[in-house]
Amino acid sequence: MMNYELFIGLRYLRAKRKQTFISVITFISILGITVGVTALIIVLSVMTGFEETMKEKILGVNAHVVVSGFGGGVSGYEKITADVKKVKGVMGATPFTYNQAMLSASGGAIGAVIRGLDTKTAPDVTVLPKRIKKGSIDGINTPLGDEKTSGNLPGIILGLELARNIGAKVGDTINVISPAGTVTPAGPVPRMAAFKVAGLFELGMYEYDSNMAFISVSNAQKFFRLGDSVSGVEVKINDIYAADNVANDILNALEGRYYTRTWMEMNRNLFSALKLEKVAMFIILTLIILVAALNIISTLIMVVMEKNKDIAILKSLGATKASIMKIFMIEGIVIGLTGTFLGASLGIVAALNLERVVGLIERLFHFKVLPPSVYYIDKLPSKVEPLTVAVIVLVSLCISFLATLYPSWQASKLDPAESLRYE
Repeated sequence: MMNYELFIGLRYLRAKRKQTFISVITFISILGITVGVTALIIVLSVMTGFEETMKEKILGVNAHVVVSGFGGGVSGYEKITADVKKVKGVMGATPFTYNQAMLSASGGAIGAVIRGLDTKTAPDVTVLPKRIKKGSIDGINTPLGDEKTSGNLPGIILGLELARNIGAKVGDTINVISPAGTVTPAGPVPRMAAFKVAGLFELGMYEYDSNMAFISVSNAQKFFRLGDSVSGVEVKINDIYAADNVANDILNALEGRYYTRTWMEMNRNLFSALKLEKVAMFIILTLIILVAALNIISTLIMVVMEKNKDIAILKSLGATKASIMKIFMIEGIVIGLTGTFLGASLGIVAALNLERVVGLIERLFHFKVLPPSVYYIDKLPSKVEPLTVAVIVLVSLCISFLATLYPSWQASKLDPAESLRYE
């Protein structure tokens, strides 16, 4: 059987006709907590999804660990790559070059980053081969300089947005112009070579899709006159969060003057800002729950004022102060539990279907929620973390519980003689 404190506490939630105003405030309190919990879950899920998407896209193109040499270049990269692959935890290693150049086509000219890659080892490290929309990565293997004898131009793979900006498509010929030109008696002359567009890639990150192009390592060495050196060796590892330890093991395995940089070091500012923003949003949105908790306090205070005679009668019948506190604490806790449960349910459902809803809104109103030219990503990601939801629910319940203490304590202090004197 239900004890009387629980029975009376639940009964007080059902207002009589003359107490409809209290019932409305109770509903507003539940609604406030529901909105606060829902907003917290949706916003933190979006921010978690954004962080995970950023990691996936950044690490899809960039390596987990980069081995570089003091002085700017790495010579003998074949041996370095072989030695790195032997280190425990390493999944793959590939050489790369990194240079800036000007791309010129029929649609105009634009500056871009030209990265050289090895088509044999790059698939072990980067997702680029899987993200080529048109053409093939093997098209970049045609050697630079053979066009004079075979008539075949060296290949280049462009980002989809970059190709649109210069009006190029697969099969077109574009000119690559290096700012580090050749010095002649008439002055410096920019170095230029013709490349054939062998493919177009789309990584889903506007910064990469609009500013990056890929050629083979050997062609990059010839065109930028790097000799037998490369910019470094990119490494993919099993556990991205063990990058520091693997980087140290790589340095111990290599002979010579090298240094390493992990993905955390190269993107520290970005991910630190994301974490700080996540904490700030949690604190700000928790204020919504605090406002709802103030509604709980005001509701209970009004109920206590309305039930003065009932409290006095209960005390006269032998109810203790603890029992009176329980009655009103139960009422406040039920409000908190109901609002938290509804908010958690709505928040989880909304977060899991957010991308679908946003897509529907974009189709209906013909606008882009996340313009790729402004944001790093073109879709609104969402990832529900059980631990985050559990923390939000716990915080909401704690705030709701604390909100019941003061009104309940005031109710327990009520003097029955004073309340019944004029009855």
